[in-house]
Amino acid sequence: MKALTNTDFHFEGQKSVYHGKVRDVYNIGDDLIVMVATDRISAFDVVLPKGIPFKGQVLNQIAAKFLDHTNDICPNWKLATPDPQVTVGLKCEGFRVEMIIRSILTGSAWREYQKGCRELCGVKLPDGMKENQRFPEPIITPTTKADEGHDMNISKEEIIAQGIVSAEDYAVMEDYTRKIFARGQEIAAQHGLILVDTKYEFGKRDGKVYLIDEIHTPDSSRYFYADGYEEKFANGEPQKQLSKEFVRQWLIEHNFMNEPGQVMPEITDEYAESVSDRYIELYEHITGEKFDKAAETGDIAARIERNVAEWLAAYKK
Repeated sequence: MKALTNTDFHFEGQKSVYHGKVRDVYNIGDDLIVMVATDRISAFDVVLPKGIPFKGQVLNQIAAKFLDHTNDICPNWKLATPDPQVTVGLKCEGFRVEMIIRSILTGSAWREYQKGCRELCGVKLPDGMKENQRFPEPIITPTTKADEGHDMNISKEEIIAQGIVSAEDYAVMEDYTRKIFARGQEIAAQHGLILVDTKYEFGKRDGKVYLIDEIHTPDSSRYFYADGYEEKFANGEPQKQLSKEFVRQWLIEHNFMNEPGQVMPEITDEYAESVSDRYIELYEHITGEKFDKAAETGDIAARIERNVAEWLAAYKK
């Protein structure tokens, strides 16, 4: 199976390109963004040496569906998906903050809680909570958006006081975050899942706040299976979840957490294909639809270049 790990496109009107960990973002005329979801995969802030077939298509198509499912709540950047691995949309000035919303005490929040932390990003947490316990209502725990290294936890009050986001814009982002998350939870419940936590990014264009980037994908969100959640929680057992956590666990089992002296384990073709199968499983559970292996044959990069060029030409007419 093929995987797209690098891109070097030159679209008409292109002014710049940004190569992120897993996505390549092309700036068209300072007006549009062509976001290519590659098949690169990252964990522990490092890109793994082998791509995962169909991963980019999975993430791009899940995000596109959820952007469409929530555009009645909040305007978003998406204009079209001219290729299974590409979304084209409006270029916005991104806020330097990620809005993380959590409905259950798990992951990094639980690790902090275990250490005695009872206030996370300015949100006070009650004593006596257990791992994977629901919060009375979802909490928002923002982080600063770092160009390199780890994003840092920050409170709403610090964001406003430091002038990172104005009080007015933050209030809009906070309102959108709660409403989009509620919609995501409703859709997840229809497919037997719990949307546990996720992150949203927002930007501004012509004085208006837009939802940007991907949403509700297994790379940006954590899902639990609803069936068995209460029983597992009562028994203190790990929850069955849908996210890329299984990749992190595999790396941990092979003694890699991107710490000094550690060596990345070999990613065999067989392992890459098994991860691909898991991503396709994630897609089908989250969307309730059969996955179409659009990228199975031919030159992936040539297909993307052709599809995007045709869309841009039609858009300009």
